[in-house]
Amino acid sequence: MDTHISTHISTQPAARASTQVELPTRLATRALAGRVARRLVAGDLVLLEGELGAGKTFFARALLRALGVPAARAITSPTFILVNEYEATRGPVLHADLYRLRESAGEAGEALAQEAAALGLRERRGEGAVVLVEWSRGAEEVLGPAARLRVALSITGAHARQATLTGDLAAALGDERQ
Repeated sequence: MDTHISTHISTQPAARASTQVELPTRLATRALAGRVARRLVAGDLVLLEGELGAGKTFFARALLRALGVPAARAITSPTFILVNEYEATRGPVLHADLYRLRESAGEAGEALAQEAAALGLRERRGEGAVVLVEWSRGAEEVLGPAARLRVALSITGAHARQATLTGDLAAALGDERQ
């Protein structure tokens, strides 16, 4: 496999381990999504971050396929409708995109949190749905218990990306080699 993985553990008191994963190709991105999918359980929250065009929706699409969303089911960006729900092999998965809420409510603050809370993602997690959220910054608290994984994508080439993984699953994914 064409991926390079390095783990960095900060010595800052409240810091969490982060794992850097080089994704030189789209195939490598799909492989990482597959590794993430194998570790997710009902009620998990995955946060996807990165600038426009960094590959958040591509990663979400790969993750949804790896979770068992059938190929016959189109996977589209939820940018305009805010939340798409899919039935995967292991149960429901919600894919939310808070970009438009951030535009209308501001980058952070009470308005964004209120609008994000109205989507019911926290409640669906409580019912066992896996929830993927793009552009979540400023709304994390209303999404329920801490995310098991945060994937921050950055562009490093035409199709190449770097993923910085943090959260409970980050170290395990860094240790897992294909």
